[in-house]
Amino acid sequence: MVRRIPLLAWLVLVWLLLWGTYDLGTTLFGVLVGVLVTGFFPAPPIVTDIRLRPWGIVRLVVRLAWDLVVSTARVAWHAVVQGPRARAAIVEVRLVTDSDHLMAMVANAVSLAPGNFVLQLDRANRICYVYALGCGRDASERVRREVLAWERSVVRAVGTAEQVRLVERTHRGVEVD
Repeated sequence: MVRRIPLLAWLVLVWLLLWGTYDLGTTLFGVLVGVLVTGFFPAPPIVTDIRLRPWGIVRLVVRLAWDLVVSTARVAWHAVVQGPRARAAIVEVRLVTDSDHLMAMVANAVSLAPGNFVLQLDRANRICYVYALGCGRDASERVRREVLAWERSVVRAVGTAEQVRLVERTHRGVEVD
């Protein structure tokens, strides 16, 4: 039951936000609904190999914020200068990590900023298919470097020690920061 407390708290918060009123009655009814939901529809336990590294998480958040600025400027430039003639491509990137959670985090990090979007993850072959706006001659290689740098940043933030060593060994020449 103790493991369900964070889920219950989240459900109550969502309940309060949906109702838009923050009084005792709404909160108590939210707790009641949350207890019923977690009681009748228990979530299966999730086993993960994620290890939180505070400094890596800070670096990842800063990188995400910086990428939002850079990507927005890049997309704006393509929209103003090239307009409807802006080129795009689908780039195949083979990831190093073999964790579902890490692959999903990398895909979300890549897709968060404008200009790039992960179309598909091929889990069996660890391939990430990225739609990228503004692809010229060397843009496919730029997209590969960026996705691999995201993988390295995510693994540094939440990967196991073994995953960090594997990614560091594999991505020696990839710029991250």
